[in-house]
Amino acid sequence: MGMGIVIVEVCDSNLMSALDLEQLEQEYPEIAVMRADCLSLCGLCRKRPYVLVNGKRVFAKTQEECLKLTKRAIEDELHAYDI
Repeated sequence: MGMGIVIVEVCDSNLMSALDLEQLEQEYPEIAVMRADCLSLCGLCRKRPYVLVNGKRVFAKTQEECLKLTKRAIEDELHAYDI
């Protein structure tokens, strides 16, 4: 499909940017990981790990938990597209 239909956005300043989120593209070929300088959610960014999955906030207390929730959100989005 080339370009992903599920977009995972991560802010460079957030803890999640330290993870190799591009690995998710191997696991889910229909997604695209986009890194941004800033996603304008500083209050959330400073406090906890988060990403946006198709514009929806996914956050948790730890990177591991956030990654787990991110995968669940990706699967929910893919399920909505019935892929």
